[in-house]
Amino acid sequence: MSYHESRLTPDAKRDVVWQALWRFYFRRLVPADACVLDLGSGYGNFINNVEAKRRIALDMWPEFPGFLAPGIEAHVGPVTDLGFLDDGNVDFAFASNLFEHISQDAFARVLDGLRPKLSARGTLNIVQPNYRYASKEYFDDYTHVSIYSHISLADFLTANGYEVIQVIPRFLPLTVKSRMPVSPWLIAAYLASPIKPLGKQMFLRARPRR
Repeated sequence: MSYHESRLTPDAKRDVVWQALWRFYFRRLVPADACVLDLGSGYGNFINNVEAKRRIALDMWPEFPGFLAPGIEAHVGPVTDLGFLDDGNVDFAFASNLFEHISQDAFARVLDGLRPKLSARGTLNIVQPNYRYASKEYFDDYTHVSIYSHISLADFLTANGYEVIQVIPRFLPLTVKSRMPVSPWLIAAYLASPIKPLGKQMFLRARPRR
């Protein structure tokens, strides 16, 4: 049984969450003429909702292209291999719950490979568990191999040639796996609130140092 049949099974609530996240948060960060790259796309929950001139999804799971919306370019392969991209084209690179699943060496290779692919306005945008607030549940996912807090992740990005431009230590709850209903308007209120109960995922934005 694979990871997508055990730990990361399809969940309709995940679609609702990402629709709301795009509508109430990420769309203001992505220009309409942008090229968006989704690293570790999985079921395509983020990239399927993106409105942009060009959308590219990358994942090593062979079945992931079947979950993508029409018009999205799918590439099956590891996130450490970005050679299929032209230099200077990516305006918004996105990774959700990815870098805790790979080693620091692999993460550094991603950062090195991504740098020339980003445009002059290009940014790397990361959502993932914050170990400072999610330590009890962090290794409930048996594929987690690296640990980051908002501080260590920012330092790692800086050490690898990136300038961190935004850090939100508590951005989202850890998971949608609960009996609670998922409402777009509750998500909108949560994003707007300065108080983030159960906020255990962080959000960081960075760009290459010029």
